[in-house]
Amino acid sequence: MLGYIIAAVVTLIVAAPVTAVITSNYQKKAAKSKVGSAEEQAREIIDEALKVAEEKKREGLLEVKEESIRTKNELDKEIKERRAEIQRNERRIQQKEENIDRKTESIEKKEASLSAKEESLNKQKEQIAKLNEERVKELERISGLTSDQAKDYLLKIVEEEVKHETAVMVKELESRAKEEADKKAKEYVIGAIQRCAADHVSETTISVVNLPNDEMKGRIIGREGRNIRTIETLTGVDLIIDDTPEAVILSGFDPIRREVARIALEKLIVDGRIHPARIEEMVEKAQKEVETMIKEEGEAALLEVGVHGIHPELVKLLGKMKFRTSYGQNALKHSIEVAQLSGLLAAELGLDVRAAKRAGLLHDIGKSVDHEMEGSHVQLGVELCRKYKESALVINAVESHHGDVEPTSLIACLVQAADAISAARPGARRETLETYTSRLRQLEEISNSFKGVDKSFAIQAGREVRIMVVPEQITDADMVLLARDISKKIEEEMEYPGQIKVNVIRESRVTDYAK
Repeated sequence: MLGYIIAAVVTLIVAAPVTAVITSNYQKKAAKSKVGSAEEQAREIIDEALKVAEEKKREGLLEVKEESIRTKNELDKEIKERRAEIQRNERRIQQKEENIDRKTESIEKKEASLSAKEESLNKQKEQIAKLNEERVKELERISGLTSDQAKDYLLKIVEEEVKHETAVMVKELESRAKEEADKKAKEYVIGAIQRCAADHVSETTISVVNLPNDEMKGRIIGREGRNIRTIETLTGVDLIIDDTPEAVILSGFDPIRREVARIALEKLIVDGRIHPARIEEMVEKAQKEVETMIKEEGEAALLEVGVHGIHPELVKLLGKMKFRTSYGQNALKHSIEVAQLSGLLAAELGLDVRAAKRAGLLHDIGKSVDHEMEGSHVQLGVELCRKYKESALVINAVESHHGDVEPTSLIACLVQAADAISAARPGARRETLETYTSRLRQLEEISNSFKGVDKSFAIQAGREVRIMVVPEQITDADMVLLARDISKKIEEEMEYPGQIKVNVIRESRVTDYAK
């Protein structure tokens, strides 16, 4: 048994190395076979990569070739276009050179022609000089004067002619300058009028109050007329209650009183309670309302014109002018229009616009009190402006706007012109037919009263009078004096809005007959 075990152990000991050797050889063979397989795969991968690289290379070469061909084609096309443009430029240059050559030839021909003409002129000048010398000698022989004496004589004649022509030219230039100045002034005035659009409403001496029914007339009259007497006594306005349906007429020359009476009467009609105590209460309320209205109208006028810093009392007086009229023209509207026109004219001439507007607005301020105080509206306006510390410029504009004193500034002249424009434009003032016809008749009578006047015609609605004179009795120099005398007499004897143009016409006619 032990022998078997020993044999088995020996066998194992001998078999172990043999087995290890065999195992090692097997592993080596297996490793070699794996290495061979890996190398073969690597070679296949390399071959494949080389094939791909070769294909990529061919594709890249093809793309490069295509790009180079495309670039070459573009370059060839650009070269062709540039060559065509160069050829066109060369043709244009060649045409210009040909034109220049033709012009040069033409100029050369003209120069040659001018040279020939110049030579001919020189020859003619020489001939003329010789003829002139001969003429001078012949003149000296005929006149018995030397050339110096003849020159002195001619110079005297020329000097006299030049003096006469100079005088005529100066007169023409003066006339032209006056025409231009008149034209420019008219342009300024027309521009100012067009830009100033002030509306005027003709005012009368009556107001009409509408009634809800005719029964109200009896209530207004009252028992034994006590109500109507109370209204007339408190307001100073006459109430005319006639057959006019549903209306009462208020008559009075003071527009402020008429307005107080109108407001009070309307309040009484609405209230319905008409008796002396209630009438007195309503009249008092109406007076306060009118005073507030006067102040608001004055402030509105300042705001419309754009003038500030005027004394509050002057503002109230401006508001009162809303209730004053001149030939039917509202005094406040007229003052606003004059202020606007003065400002526009001052702007055209580069003067102080604010000062011009202020002077224009206050130029008729005396009209607000001229029925309450003695004196003309010009004098009263000057006193008011001095009282409320207005500037000397404004005071002078107020006292000179009707020519009572000489204006001391251009703004005063502008106010004078603006006042005439506002008053004289058609539609601004209203006259009755009787006054209108009387003014026309008086104009013609004044004109015909002067010696040498043949006929006279009042035209342009009495704003112009044309006077035909007898040529044998009135000379051109007398016409100036006659026009001035007639103008002065019209100013002294007539009252009229705006201004009147006096035209004196002298005409001489000679008639003969061919038989």
